[in-house]
Amino acid sequence: MKILICLVMMLAPLRAADEAGFKPLFDGKTLKGWDGDPRLWSVKDGAIVGSTDGAKIDRNTFLIYKEKPFADFVFRAQVKLRNHNSGIQFRSEELPDWVCRGYQADMAEGNWWGGIYEERGKRGVMVNGWKDKAEKVVRPADWNDIEIYCRGEDIRITLNGMVTAELKDSAKLEGIIAFQLHMGPPMEVRFQNIRIKELK
Repeated sequence: MKILICLVMMLAPLRAADEAGFKPLFDGKTLKGWDGDPRLWSVKDGAIVGSTDGAKIDRNTFLIYKEKPFADFVFRAQVKLRNHNSGIQFRSEELPDWVCRGYQADMAEGNWWGGIYEERGKRGVMVNGWKDKAEKVVRPADWNDIEIYCRGEDIRITLNGMVTAELKDSAKLEGIIAFQLHMGPPMEVRFQNIRIKELK
């Protein structure tokens, strides 16, 4: 027991240092700073919840962070998916009616976690991060830690501590962050501990 306590005490400063410079994008209580279809997005138990239960949608829809766009950064959050397909837009463009276009850290039940997808673009799946990568570490129906790193043309997705996708691409070097609800069967996605560190 004493050894375990000592290890915890030794690791605590390392965790604190790893989180240095991060700022929250969610206050844990309200959707202040975010905009999306109010029928679909809410806050419950300290998490942003998106759900299409009882609300049919005819296209993918997004909860968009409105305060500012981001260029070079490290974004971190915890995500829990129930059924179907979601994702995190980054360096993306806002279109009318809560629609987005651009890079997406993809996540879908049983096949697309950990990849990079171009939402509403011509390139589709840009990096498949699932096979032999995300499939080994994803926690279905539980919380998953996701990190998105962007610096210049370098893009990297890390899921539960494993790098699942790396890409060099300079098509868009700045843009918005947003969360996706995918059209199709009823689904729910939750996001918590949402934070970002801008890289100078």
